[in-house]
Amino acid sequence: MRATLQRVTRATCTVEGVLTGQTGPGLLVLLGVAPGDTDTTARALAAKIAKLRIFGDDQGRMNRSVQDIGGGVLSVSQFTLYADTRGGNRPSFTAAAPPDHARALYHTFNAALRDLGLPVGEGVFGAHMVIDLTNDGPVTLTLDVD
Repeated sequence: MRATLQRVTRATCTVEGVLTGQTGPGLLVLLGVAPGDTDTTARALAAKIAKLRIFGDDQGRMNRSVQDIGGGVLSVSQFTLYADTRGGNRPSFTAAAPPDHARALYHTFNAALRDLGLPVGEGVFGAHMVIDLTNDGPVTLTLDVD
């Protein structure tokens, strides 16, 4: 499982002009799922993200988590995180999980974040989404969990 995190002051997701998810200060999480990923993988990644200390403390050091700041998450499914561009100019997505498997783990991941006390806005799995965000920092990290 792979996630790209962006620290944000706000982020929104719209599908066909309809707001589907949003967050204020917190994280935009772009989530990719691989074929071998499991519920355990999804819960482990959610726990890592919830506790990752990438927000500033009183001295400006990255010493606080999204939980610590009372922040939220906008979670967006993103199979393109598993793009392979080594073979030419058109990406291959064979390393991404099939849609049914990825959809189930996307929902497991979001539920795990909620179980950890985080408010979670969601994109729409498989839809063409428009993501609008204001980066904070900017701070962008990619996490891989096996």
